[in-house]
Amino acid sequence: MFVRSLFSSLLLAGVAAASAHAAEVGVRTLDMPAPERNRDIRVTVWYPAGAGGTPTLIGDNQLFKGAPARENAPVADGRFPLVLLSHGSGGRVEAMSWLAVALAEAGFIVAGPNHPGTTSGDSTPAATPRIWERTADLSALIDGFSADAGWRAAIDTARIGVVGFSLGGAAAMEIAGARADLEAYARYCDGYGKWDCAWFTGGRGYVDDAPVTVEKVDLRKLDRARFEQSNLDPRVRSVVAVDPGLAQAYVADSLRAVAIPLAFINLGSPGTIPEAVISDRLVVLVPHSSYAAVAEAGHFSFLPECKQGSAALLKSLGEVDPICEDPGKRPRGDIHAELKRLIVEALQRSLKASF
Repeated sequence: MFVRSLFSSLLLAGVAAASAHAAEVGVRTLDMPAPERNRDIRVTVWYPAGAGGTPTLIGDNQLFKGAPARENAPVADGRFPLVLLSHGSGGRVEAMSWLAVALAEAGFIVAGPNHPGTTSGDSTPAATPRIWERTADLSALIDGFSADAGWRAAIDTARIGVVGFSLGGAAAMEIAGARADLEAYARYCDGYGKWDCAWFTGGRGYVDDAPVTVEKVDLRKLDRARFEQSNLDPRVRSVVAVDPGLAQAYVADSLRAVAIPLAFINLGSPGTIPEAVISDRLVVLVPHSSYAAVAEAGHFSFLPECKQGSAALLKSLGEVDPICEDPGKRPRGDIHAELKRLIVEALQRSLKASF
């Protein structure tokens, strides 16, 4: 859940020249207005492509393998469902390229922002629980694509989905109508002391790619009305939540009222999934939901495949999280293959019935 900034400078070189012919997937970066932020946010878009463009590897850097696409290729003819991506706390949307490319190959236009305040190199404990800012980012993307004549011609705005990982999974759930209870979340953190809860009390954040000392976060002093508000966007018709955050804090009645398909995916075998994200107790409350657990995976298995020597490099930098070490014997590429299948199938069922 927390790819912070100890090695953020290694992650920022997100595009490299591809050495082999890329798949028929185009990629562009653009800026879109985000009224909640009073600024523009940077967005990466992957899409089914026509001929042209420059071969690139998106998300390729010293640690992680990138995914092939063709920069600024023309969008293929047709109208495609739109899938929005929301990355994990302290992550970057470029690190979801392995999934975004697979979704574009399957016939989706895919777009994701780097959420200010919770992105690698720009991540603070105070910004982390402000889920309403992330859902507003996603809604702003829908507004932007709907208003742009070029994208509007290529996107079927009646078929919009969201895929979120970790904190992004919480945002995905909330844009579907789930609401969290602040006191329940605070009580959970009182007794848990790991993951997000440890981040809130660690006294450290990252600004401009550098570590900074920050005040500890008292969750009970958070704006309760904003934290507990409904962030439902009825334009979203399907959600996939992978290891979603706030798993211990959702209001049961709000889950029962979710009206769209919601696919939960946990990373891990039974008994190994952290309390912070376990979703098997949530799926029973959501009417149109499904649940899958990916065996021998861990939370960080959702990150890109690591390059040779990455684990040693991270240890030399003092990184304590097993970013490049999966808990079982399955290669990360095999785990990704299962995740791609689960996510593509879930979105095809809910968004592509008439595609």
